[in-house]
Formats: sequence, structure tokens, C-alpha cells
Amino acid sequence: MIKLIVSDMDGTLLDEFGNIPEEFWEVAEELKKENIIFAVASGRQYYTLLKQFEKIKDDIIFIAENGTYVMYHDKELFLNPLPSDDAKFVLKKIEDIKNTQVVFCGKKSAYIKKGDLLFEKEVRKYYIKLETVNNLSEVKDDICKIALCNFEGSEKFIYPYVKHLENRYKVVVSGDIWLDIEKLDANKGSALSIIQKKLGISYNESMAFGDYLNDIELMPLCKYSFAMENAHEDLKKICKFRAKSNMDNGVIEIIKKFCLEYN
Repeated sequence: MIKLIVSDMDGTLLDEFGNIPEEFWEVAEELKKENIIFAVASGRQYYTLLKQFEKIKDDIIFIAENGTYVMYHDKELFLNPLPSDDAKFVLKKIEDIKNTQVVFCGKKSAYIKKGDLLFEKEVRKYYIKLETVNNLSEVKDDICKIALCNFEGSEKFIYPYVKHLENRYKVVVSGDIWLDIEKLDANKGSALSIIQKKLGISYNESMAFGDYLNDIELMPLCKYSFAMENAHEDLKKICKFRAKSNMDNGVIEIIKKFCLEYN
């Protein structure tokens, strides 16, 4: 019996327009009746996720900022930020990468440098709480992760320039134009492991859905690991199962089939 379902957002649960499918709310209600906990695991900010799931905020677990910040029932379960000195060190190493912008993803807010309106518009899709500042190194907040954006592509135009940081930090391509840098032990899987222990939920009782490289650590912790049809090939290699693409409501289809109709 499944007791916990964990799903990524962009490219996974969300449709091609970045919206939660309307059918999800009915499914979430049925999961609650079956005492199955739903957790959203995303690189997005907690406050953004909170607004998106306002209807059921008291019933789900929020694994935000790639697993560095976890909230449940309006209480902090887990926080794993970069030390301040590390955040400043990473900033010095990345701030000169060509055509690449930086987001300091803090517990209280996200922060970007003033001036680039196109980039600010993109960031506001994921960070409801956002401040523009003159100098990122002067930000006073717990920095959960540092997100880098290059509109030409993150895997080709960011990763080669930060790969050398992998011996000290977790460096992961999290989307077509996004790359994240966080503590070496910080990821969605680490957060899920803590949640499973706190709630007494086992590997055999867990299901996960994802589409990109920042979902990789989730999968070994769940007997039922699903890569979306539109997923990165490296994620598909480690998942046991496939779900239809996010455009075809793959997450909802699998949940209805395996957790509700036959649970």
C-alpha cells in the first residue's frame, strides 16, 4: 500500500502552461480519504508553492528549494542552507559567467541584482517573494541554494564553468535554462529520507515522479519511481517505471490507477 507520493512540479505535475491540472484537486481529496500523503518536491520557493497549493496547504508536505527547506502543517521540518562564507565564495566563482544571471534563494525571499527586467520576469514565475538588490554578497538571509540562469541553455553554457565546484558543492542541472548550487548533502532525496523517518513510511510505501536531474536522489528511496515520458534520459535510466508526459497528465493517471482504484 502506498502511503506517500512525492512529485516534482515543472515538467512533471504542471502542464505545458505551468499550471496545476484541474483534475488534481479531486485526486488530492481522494488521496486524503485514503490517508495517502502527497508531497511536492520542487526547486521552487516555499512561498510560491504555498500559494499554488493554497486549497490543500494543510494536507501536503512542501519540499522546497531542491530539498533544502521542508515545511509541513506550517512547521519547519528541515532547513539545510549554505553557510554565509560559502555563498559568497560561490558568488565570486560564478558572477562572471557569460550571459548568466544569479538568484540567491533565501529562506525569507529570493534575491537578484537590479537591472535585468527580462530575467526578473522569468524569476518571478518561481519566486513570489523576490527582492532586487545592488549587491548579492550583502544579503542577510539563510541561502538555501544559488540558482543560475542562462536563456541559451544551462547544460551547455553554465555547467562546464561550474563543474569544478562539484568537489565542494552539489551542482545540478535543474532545467533547460537553470542550474542549482547548494550544499553537498542537499537534495530532494535527503529531505525525503528525513520525512520517511519522521512519518514512519518505508521504501515499499513510497512513490515518486520527476523529469530532471534534480529529481535523481528521490528515486532510490521509492519502490515506485516514475520518470515522465519527457524526462531527461539520465533520470529515465534510474527509474523503474514510466509515466506519460506532463502534457498528458501522466502523474494524475498513475495515481488514479495505482493508488486510488487499486489501493
